[in-house]
Amino acid sequence: MRFVLASQSPARLGVLRSAGFDPSVVVSGVDEDAVAASLTDPAPVELVRALAAAKAEAVFETLVGSHSDHVGSADMVIVGCDSMLSINGEMVGKPITPEATRERWASMAGKSGELLTGHAIIRVENGEKTKETSGTEGTTVRFGTPSQEEIDAYIASGEPLQVAGGFTLDGLGGWFIEGIDGDFSSVIGISLPLTRRLLAEVGVSVVDLWTRPAS
Repeated sequence: MRFVLASQSPARLGVLRSAGFDPSVVVSGVDEDAVAASLTDPAPVELVRALAAAKAEAVFETLVGSHSDHVGSADMVIVGCDSMLSINGEMVGKPITPEATRERWASMAGKSGELLTGHAIIRVENGEKTKETSGTEGTTVRFGTPSQEEIDAYIASGEPLQVAGGFTLDGLGGWFIEGIDGDFSSVIGISLPLTRRLLAEVGVSVVDLWTRPAS
């Protein structure tokens, strides 16, 4: 069975590879702002779940919906993911610009926030969608108080601009995280425990997706 990751995140890909998977990567191209705007006052967990579902659905349409000749009778699972940080009563995604990143760190230094990750899974059998499910995982992140020089250097690295909340746990940003309460892999971008549970809901065991060395 083919495992398709509907994300261009190298961090998510790295987590899955370290956990024994060899995913195919297909970028969804979903307009996240448009999806969010289509929802009426969603709760944070509803927002990340809806974004993850939109990404999985977009990749399904790319691979199967209008291009069935791409997969034939292939069986696969498609996993969409989205992460946002809930802090100071606000949901924040990727800061994108150095200015926004600097403001983000000024507001969250020394505080705690909840990193919410939404996952959506579509199972495809014989080229047809047979099952789908979704869920969310929340992990508390306790931020340190880096100096202005440290933040300037972190921003100059480019790392925090394109990641949810403006920080990483497994990269340079890890120096500025005091600790977490919850799932480490979820903060990186894809929760292994949640993914395992959701795969089970669509009738797939993670052990059947593990890659094995050639004999």
